[in-house]
Amino acid sequence: MADVAFPSDYAQARADFLRAAEAAGARLRTFALPGHRGPDGGELCVDTAYVGPPGPQKLLVTVSGTHGIEGICGSVCQTGILLREGVAREAGPGTGVLLVHALNPYGFAYLRRVNEDNVDLNRNFVDHAAPPHSDAYDAVHAALVAPGSPAFAPRELVAGLNALRDRLGPQALQEAVTRGQYRHADGLFYGGLRPTWSQRVFRTVVAEQIAGAAHVAYIDLHTGLGERGVGEPIFRGGRDAHAHERARRWYGDALTASELGTSSSTPIVGNTATAVADGLGPGSRLTAITLEFGTQPGPEVLLALCADAWLHRHHAPADAVRSELKQLIRAAFCPADDAMWREQIGRRAREVFGQALAGLADAKPGEAG
Repeated sequence: MADVAFPSDYAQARADFLRAAEAAGARLRTFALPGHRGPDGGELCVDTAYVGPPGPQKLLVTVSGTHGIEGICGSVCQTGILLREGVAREAGPGTGVLLVHALNPYGFAYLRRVNEDNVDLNRNFVDHAAPPHSDAYDAVHAALVAPGSPAFAPRELVAGLNALRDRLGPQALQEAVTRGQYRHADGLFYGGLRPTWSQRVFRTVVAEQIAGAAHVAYIDLHTGLGERGVGEPIFRGGRDAHAHERARRWYGDALTASELGTSSSTPIVGNTATAVADGLGPGSRLTAITLEFGTQPGPEVLLALCADAWLHRHHAPADAVRSELKQLIRAAFCPADDAMWREQIGRRAREVFGQALAGLADAKPGEAG
């Protein structure tokens, strides 16, 4: 937000968030990641902050850091909403606000999209007995990871990616790379072999802090796709027949949908909204979006992901996080040195959070849409 400084790392982001939550009188809960510490030796935690009445009928839920490094931007948005005066009053009677901070704290701390096991958390919410692997990924995997390469070779990597794009077309390449894959543990957009720690934590949060609400507005905060500085609301669900119509009413013509081909994101599998939909009781309504802030053109973002994957295959995490190559992934997912970008995302986050609260306020008990 405009009045919230961008943190330089996870530790600062967490400290800022916790201070803001305490100042807002939020109820806090913490889940510490076992077996791992941050680059500074500190704990890595998922923190939740709740503002509102006990047992709310309507609930705004925002999540940051599903994709690790993207949590820098998401954390600023969440800290900003906590610092706004009267957030509980704005939410209206019977309405609460739940902020889930740093869902993937390891990736956040080590400036990665993925978690401690190279798993993309937003592809992990699937049936792992029969994972929906993207067969198209198999054909592009070798070009993305450059197996055995002793040094990072950006020219060769870019040439290989360009050849793939020319052969497949930009849309088909994006779909092949990003949909979600479950066979290549060293690859990109890997959904994992089993539920991750972060998934288990989030399902606990859903069961204990979300499931009782009659209507949930869900916003998962992301960066890296779309026009620079634009906050694109991407429809992510709600299983009642009126969910998409309701989301369009709340967010207007800016709302996009991957499955309809109107979004910067191609269709994906196993995203976090799945857990919310799974956990809500009969008759409850979910209106879920990803709020995606654009940063760089797609080829530059993909190059940054390939560079980061190479870096962590060849270096220990403590060394990798200090590498100059990390500047590529910072620029791709959090160009915080750009004052205009910071201002744009702050303004847009306030607008979208306001739209979600207004939508919840207008929803009548038991109405279909």
